[in-house]
Amino acid sequence: MAKFFNEMQADDAPAPGGVSTREHYREFCKWLGEQSDDRLKRKRAEADLSFRRVGITFAVYGDDAGTERLIPFDIIPRIIPADEWAQLQKGLVQRVQALNMFIHDIYHDQNIIKAGIIPAEQIYKNAQYRPEMQGISVASDIYAHIAGVDIVRAGQGEFYVLEDNLRVPSGVSYMLEDRKMMMRLFPELFARNKIAPVDHYPDMLLDNLRSVAPMGVDNPTVVVMTPGMYNSAYFEHAFLAQQMGVELVEGQDLFVNDNAVFMRTTRGPRRVDVIYRRIDDDFLDPLAFRPDSSLGVPGLLSVYRAGRVTLANAIGTGVADDKSIYPFVPDMIKFYLSEQPILNNVPTYQCRKPDDLAYTLAHLPELVVKEVHGAGGYGMLVGPASTKAQIEDFRQRLLAKPDGYIAQPTLALSACPTFVESGIAPRHIDLRPFVLSGKTISMVPGGLTRVALQEGSLVVNSSQGGGTKDTWILEN
Repeated sequence: MAKFFNEMQADDAPAPGGVSTREHYREFCKWLGEQSDDRLKRKRAEADLSFRRVGITFAVYGDDAGTERLIPFDIIPRIIPADEWAQLQKGLVQRVQALNMFIHDIYHDQNIIKAGIIPAEQIYKNAQYRPEMQGISVASDIYAHIAGVDIVRAGQGEFYVLEDNLRVPSGVSYMLEDRKMMMRLFPELFARNKIAPVDHYPDMLLDNLRSVAPMGVDNPTVVVMTPGMYNSAYFEHAFLAQQMGVELVEGQDLFVNDNAVFMRTTRGPRRVDVIYRRIDDDFLDPLAFRPDSSLGVPGLLSVYRAGRVTLANAIGTGVADDKSIYPFVPDMIKFYLSEQPILNNVPTYQCRKPDDLAYTLAHLPELVVKEVHGAGGYGMLVGPASTKAQIEDFRQRLLAKPDGYIAQPTLALSACPTFVESGIAPRHIDLRPFVLSGKTISMVPGGLTRVALQEGSLVVNSSQGGGTKDTWILEN
């Protein structure tokens, strides 16, 4: 089995058994040693009951066990020291800044294509490219107002960006609820550790959204737009609207009149200036995109094109978070910012290239293969964990449509002690920090740590049975 980085224990320090607790975990580890298994089990059951009562669930489409599932919550936090977080934050700000510049460029001068850095067909044939956005100005030139960047740690502890989520990134509500739960279950831990707060995220998000209102609007009205209660992330939509103190609306609650967007209220129509939309591009406006969409607002695109409403995130943002564009992000950073990337990509084989395809086909049992438009852990092959039949099935898919896939080495993701049925055991994790772009780029110190609860599994997605942990950034 591949050796992986353990977040809590260092195996290179002189200690009994050759194992030593990392400095930033020592206070927590001391506390953990004082806890009985019975107390931890009671606390875990208390958390599950509380989450169920509040309705913190995740809808899983096509799941035979029922559509609503509780996302498992682990009571052992993931802890990151201040110096590591400072470097991560610098890298995330750099990356999101370059991605926003890239999206603006693609829909305007296209300098990166003219410079020969990204092939034109990678843009124009991208399913997320929206020609309707060509030449359209958006407020402050910001397209990805909310970005969820997935970070993994591998090797000797180096951080890598696994993917960029720029369309409708989800999970921030679980970050906030996990923290509230830990403070409620174990208040003594917050007295013993200097943990950076995250509870101001909704205020930061609202300030960010208000900062990108259309020009000339001094007191903007912000709404959260949801596809409705059957969406997998509906809990989060309602949670964020409530936390920000703004209205949660569906498409039918909005209408266009006199080149502006209005919300129906009991006191009559009210002008809407900023829409934090949690609906995919295709469903936003039946007059411009899918005519069969009942989720959108007819005429919304025309108001948007006129600069009289802000959509967060912008239409067409998905062109930058497609997995076929991911390999070019380091080049974007160099091109737009004249800087070296602070955070590395995972080495990636682009199967549209004959040499990369040949390598991928020859090494399928060792690689992770992903659909370029895939999400949520679906449409992927984890070679070392797959059967011969599954590998052969993917071989045929690759041969039939090589440009639809990328491949990456199977990273030995870092592991964090996790309280599972058998007791405390290492489980693989990732991290999704949330980066807000408006007049400035900002983020709370933390993110959503997702954990693969099955022993040996590398798939952390909630839709694939993964759980979550509270993420602590220690303050100096």
